[in-house]
Amino acid sequence: MTWTTLSHSVDDGILTVTLDRPEHLNAFTPTMAAELERTFTEVNDNDDVRAVIVTGAGDKAFCAGMDLSADGNVFGLDESLRPTLADMDDLNSPEIRRVRDSGGRVTLAIHACRKPVIAAVNGAAVGIGATMTLAMDARLMSTKARFGLVFGRLGITPEAVSTWFLPRLVGVPKALDLLYSAEILDAEGAAAAGLANDVHDPDQLLKKAHELADRWTVGRSPVSTALIRQMTYRNAFLDGPQDAHRVESLAMFYTSIGDGSEGVAAFREKRAPRFTHRASAMPPFYDDWTRTR
Repeated sequence: MTWTTLSHSVDDGILTVTLDRPEHLNAFTPTMAAELERTFTEVNDNDDVRAVIVTGAGDKAFCAGMDLSADGNVFGLDESLRPTLADMDDLNSPEIRRVRDSGGRVTLAIHACRKPVIAAVNGAAVGIGATMTLAMDARLMSTKARFGLVFGRLGITPEAVSTWFLPRLVGVPKALDLLYSAEILDAEGAAAAGLANDVHDPDQLLKKAHELADRWTVGRSPVSTALIRQMTYRNAFLDGPQDAHRVESLAMFYTSIGDGSEGVAAFREKRAPRFTHRASAMPPFYDDWTRTR
């Protein structure tokens, strides 16, 4: 498959994914959705990658939202259908392929990713350009960045699973204010709202994103990192601590007989660990656990 809306580069274990439609302000399309979903699915099996950075081509936009110039339903949806909630039970059913929100397909793939994901927001991030970043582990913004959850202005609703991610980041009252007002925030405003982790000069943005990726992943076990990411997102909102204990027990058991044994040996011998286990081969409980949570 040829990439038509994205470009990819790997530097010292860090995959940079660039939304690459600068002549259209990197506007989102169904093709871009499919390419992003594929990217975040395939990276799980690429042991040469330890972290992912997402940014936009050019100096004007990260992603200016959905490309509204397309013919027909600009969201790529089949207007002849009249789906019900029951139709959505099986998200993998081909019958609802053009009912499912394409942004949600992307953020669910990001959510399931086994590598840390960092947004380097270099310019305008509006609509899906904003909501796709909510599933990422950090949002670093250029001083030129803008962030807008503008759905109310268009008479549509939030997408990309943002009604799940956004309240978890900023709380329900702030999430409602951001969505009701549909304001476009500058970088400092986004940081004040709890949406941006840091704000940097444009020429420092990618450098800082790389530094953060290194701080999180250099000298770390890929399996441990993947489990930390998934456990933190999935366990934080379980009904009770016993459910988290069940998963943590399995994770501790399998890492203790995996890279954990090397980590303990390295600590005792006062040397750097040499982790050998791969995120492409997770412990045996992992697939069943992530499918049901």
